[in-house]
Amino acid sequence: MEYTTLGDTGMEVSRICLGCMSFGTPEWREWVLDEEAGLELVDRAIELGINFFDTANMYSNGESERVLGKALEGRRDEAVVASKVYFQMDDEDPNSGGLSRKAIEQELDNSLSRLGMDSLDLLQIHRYDYDTPIETTMRALDDAVRRGKTRYVGASSMWAHQFAEAQYTADSLGLDRFATMQNHYNLLYREEEREMLPLCEKQGVGVMPWSPLARGYLTRPHEEFEATTRGRTDEHAKGHPYFEGGGREVNERVEELADEKGVKMAQLALSWVLHKDWVDAPIVGTSSIEHLEDAVEALDIKLSDSDIDYLEEPYRPVRVSGHE
Repeated sequence: MEYTTLGDTGMEVSRICLGCMSFGTPEWREWVLDEEAGLELVDRAIELGINFFDTANMYSNGESERVLGKALEGRRDEAVVASKVYFQMDDEDPNSGGLSRKAIEQELDNSLSRLGMDSLDLLQIHRYDYDTPIETTMRALDDAVRRGKTRYVGASSMWAHQFAEAQYTADSLGLDRFATMQNHYNLLYREEEREMLPLCEKQGVGVMPWSPLARGYLTRPHEEFEATTRGRTDEHAKGHPYFEGGGREVNERVEELADEKGVKMAQLALSWVLHKDWVDAPIVGTSSIEHLEDAVEALDIKLSDSDIDYLEEPYRPVRVSGHE
């Protein structure tokens, strides 16, 4: 395993972050693993040197957090644990979502209870809240840091101007600013290269992209995607512009170069993300130990400048996706 400093936090994290959306309960989404399989996945991740885990209160309606907490029992100090708030958790309670002070405080407490932990290492806002002033949100997050309920705060997909305003608000009020950005970034979706990623690099913000494998689209040839359970059932994957703007040709080039190098498509696509200097640790969600091991092996794949140029060349601008 390789390790890196997460932005300017000083925390050392594995170059692979295990995304925990893939376990909790299949009652939430068909492709999700049950508790036993989730525990085995975390155990193997730790054996492989992974110390960075990303979950969210909404994943399996809290079950992902509970399983992760159980898996880390007795070894919490060795792990860097990140979770997220924003999406509504209770249909009957409108204050169980959003980024008001009430929502942040009560949902953070609920997350800590499910995790069985006193504090998070990183509390992230899952999306931008258009109904709550950013000053209110930043003050509530700062208070969570002051009370010791999280060590750092981070953001997820939003417009660069919104992120810049949030950072300015924090700085002008003497509050903790966002230390990380979890954004949508992969070979088939590179719109973040225009503004968000350069902004993060300039400000020392740690970058931990979600969907580095394009929700599985980069793990197999285009025509085989729907052969998987997730490919057939994940409407979120189908909503992204992965096969617009030259995406199909990118997919074909990933297949071609992977065959040439004797590696799997998923490993090659992940290696591309890992070669980007502004990326600290891509979030890899997996439903099998074999795929987790494949992801770790991707750290050893070397891509030349010409390899990277070849993979990137067919890309064309696509609609912004992932902020919703």
